[in-house]
Amino acid sequence: MKNASYAGIAAALFLIFCCFIPWAYYPDLNQNFTGFYSEQNQYGKPGKAFIFLSVVSIFFFLMPRIWAKRANQFVSVLIFAYAMKTYFIYSACYLGICPSIKLGLIGMLVFSLIILICSLLSQTKLRT
Repeated sequence: MKNASYAGIAAALFLIFCCFIPWAYYPDLNQNFTGFYSEQNQYGKPGKAFIFLSVVSIFFFLMPRIWAKRANQFVSVLIFAYAMKTYFIYSACYLGICPSIKLGLIGMLVFSLIILICSLLSQTKLRT
């Protein structure tokens, strides 16, 4: 696809945005968790990793080199794998209490998948 790089850049920017909106609501704590906040930092701050990897992915989407496209595929696989791990952690039930999943967590997973697909579909012209 000709415009896969632009769609990948947009998805990376939306992934960064999703780190700041609520991911899950925990009724026993009466708090929303985001990519940068969890109770006593138990889940860490995955938003930092998503922002770093998304910026690296945007950089690779903009470079018209073959090695950059291959490196971007590796980075996008890392983003998607970390997104799946984060989704399972934030949506898991504990002690019989299940959190309410918010739009940010779903968006984080969807946009990381879009980044992966766009990195696989992006093309560059070879010089001969």
